[in-house]
Amino acid sequence: MDIEVLGTLAVREHGVSVTPTAPKPRQVLALLALHADQVVPVSALIEELWAGAPPRSARTTLQTYVLQLRALIASALEQGAAAAEGAEGAAGAAGRRTAKDVLVTLPGGYLLNSGGGTSDVREFDRLAGIGYRAMDAGDFPGAARQLREALALWSGPAFADVHGGIQLDMEARRLEETRLCALDQRIEADLRLGRHRELLAELTVLASRYRTHENLHGQFMLALHRSGRRGEALDVYQRLRATLVRELGLEPSAALRRLQRSILMASPESPVATDANSERLVRVG
Repeated sequence: MDIEVLGTLAVREHGVSVTPTAPKPRQVLALLALHADQVVPVSALIEELWAGAPPRSARTTLQTYVLQLRALIASALEQGAAAAEGAEGAAGAAGRRTAKDVLVTLPGGYLLNSGGGTSDVREFDRLAGIGYRAMDAGDFPGAARQLREALALWSGPAFADVHGGIQLDMEARRLEETRLCALDQRIEADLRLGRHRELLAELTVLASRYRTHENLHGQFMLALHRSGRRGEALDVYQRLRATLVRELGLEPSAALRRLQRSILMASPESPVATDANSERLVRVG
C-alpha cells in the first residue's frame, strides 16, 4: 500500500486508488493512513468524525464506513491479483491478502496494514532526519540536499482535500510545523553555502506568508544584507516588529534585535552562529 497525505490524500493498493470520495469515509481513511501500521482507537475516530457530539449510532456508522473502505480495498486487491495471476499461479493466489488483512479490526480500534508499502510522511521524516544530522556534522551541502529532497515530498498542505475534524486538524498543524522546521534548516544550510542571492525570491514569499515567523525574517534580513541591500534588510526588521507589536503585543526576540544591530555595524560576510543556549543567533559581525 502506498500512502500520500502531504498534499492531497492518495492511498493506493497495487497501484489502484482506495480513496473514497464521500467526506466521512475519507476522514476515516486519512487518520488511518497517517497512523498506518498502528492501532487508531475507535474513540479517536469518533472524535474526528463528530467533534465530541457523536450520535447514538456512532459506532455502527463508523463500522459502515470501515465496510465501505474494505470494499474499495477488496476491489483493488482483486485487480492486483488479476494482474499478477499469470506470474504467481495458484500458490501465489493462496497467499494473497484480503481486505480484512489490510484494514484490520483489533480490540479498541482499527489498523491500516501498509504491507511494507510507502508513506510520504515516513519518507519525509527519514530524509529530514538525515538532513538534521548532516547539519550537526557541518555537512551543509549534504544537509541542503537531503532537506530539499524531503520538502519536495510536499505538494500542498497536509490533507489538503480532506474536510478535517479535531484529530486531522491537529495532525495537519503538527505536520506543518515539521515542514517549517525542515525549511528553516534547509535555508540555513543554503546561507552557510553562500547562496543568499538565490534565496531572496523564496524568502520574499515566505516572509509575506509567515508574517510573525522570526527565524524566516532573520534569514531574509541576512540574505538581503549579504546581497548588498542593507536598507531593505532593516526594513524587514521594522515591518516584523510592527506586526509582532500590533498582533501579538510582543517585541522581537533578543536574537533578532542583535541581528538588527549587527547589520548596522558589521560586514555581510560573517556566518550564521549559535549561542551557548542553543538559541539561533543570525550574526553578521
